[in-house]
Amino acid sequence: MTEHPWWRIGRRSLGRNRRRTVITALGLAFGYFAVVVLIGMMLGIVSEMVESGTGIVSGQIQVHAADYLPDHSVYATIGGDAGTPVGPLLDSIAADPAVLAAAPRVYGGGLVSTGSATAAASLMGVDPAREVRVAQLATAIVAGRLPRPGERALALGAELARRIHARPGDTVVVVAPAADGSLGNDLYVVAGVFKSGVQPLDAGTALLPIGVLQTLMALGPDRIHEVAVKLADPYAAPGVAARLARRLPVAGALVQPWTVTSPELVEYAGMMRASNWIVLVVVFGMAIFGVANTLLMATYERRREFALLLALGAAPRHIVRTVVYEALAIGVVSLLAGAAVTVPVLVWWHRAPLDLGRLFSDFTLAGALVRPVLKTDDPGAWSYIAAAALLVTALAAAVVPAFRAARVPPADTLAGR
Repeated sequence: MTEHPWWRIGRRSLGRNRRRTVITALGLAFGYFAVVVLIGMMLGIVSEMVESGTGIVSGQIQVHAADYLPDHSVYATIGGDAGTPVGPLLDSIAADPAVLAAAPRVYGGGLVSTGSATAAASLMGVDPAREVRVAQLATAIVAGRLPRPGERALALGAELARRIHARPGDTVVVVAPAADGSLGNDLYVVAGVFKSGVQPLDAGTALLPIGVLQTLMALGPDRIHEVAVKLADPYAAPGVAARLARRLPVAGALVQPWTVTSPELVEYAGMMRASNWIVLVVVFGMAIFGVANTLLMATYERRREFALLLALGAAPRHIVRTVVYEALAIGVVSLLAGAAVTVPVLVWWHRAPLDLGRLFSDFTLAGALVRPVLKTDDPGAWSYIAAAALLVTALAAAVVPAFRAARVPPADTLAGR
């Protein structure tokens, strides 16, 4: 394949001042590296937040009765007062290839006490075998264990357990309003203590076997408030929720992805993505001046060459092409060098995240737990956008030098004036 003559001219021009060319190419390559790695890091933070915000309790998709939200009424169970067969409902959800697991839940509120210590708590009835596959909360046991199915026992949040002075093996009293208007109350053994890192959960949540909580709240075995669904890809939640809504065997069930149930998380993720453009513009905006300075110096040193070409009949557009192709050649070399460094760094950083636990501890942001672990995620299309931005930067920086070179007065320049 024959090389384009203007490309050959631009490529050969890089060797006129190799030191300057190398410095300029390294600057652009570092700009590409900085943009892609920073964007990968910010996407990693967003990915961590989405995984945490949806994985600790809520799941990527939730199924409720249409009138359950926003009041979380104890009477609003899926399928109405008659409920719905839970097994077929879970089987229908699990049939979707994007679904990893689904878990039924019952919710209530009441008081948990030991002796003279009493605290309000959100009661959450779960199927232990299914819940551990959906929510990290069920696997965050720091003392004891998760209650077994049908066991008259519960697991308390670490802060809640501290407030009522309860430890695994202790007996607690739970009092909660029931669905039939009565006041349910019973004794339960503390099977375990969990610590999720999310303060509201640790300070006010108790996990019970779903059948045990249904009995306490006078709910039949077919009456549940929620099904939490875990997906392989959290960002596929809107599409999967739409599919599930069309084929669930329950009329009037509300299927909502996390993008609806966690709007603050969506807003924060959108803000982080918008900041990617700021990084891109700032880095390559600064790089333009460096490339333009290099090309201005190169064209100034070659002004007699350009004047001679013009005097021999070359058109100004040919001079412009010479400078533009030189800038494009610098851009391509910079891109290849930047990609050669960026890709291994991204792969290594993704596989070996930086642990910043010595600098700060876990904290909650936009309803999600942020761990002191800094990792990068696959920048995807952003790597190609950054590559295009690098080449555009090189070409934009060549505009002024190219037109200045094309307007060199041949007679005065060759005469040394």
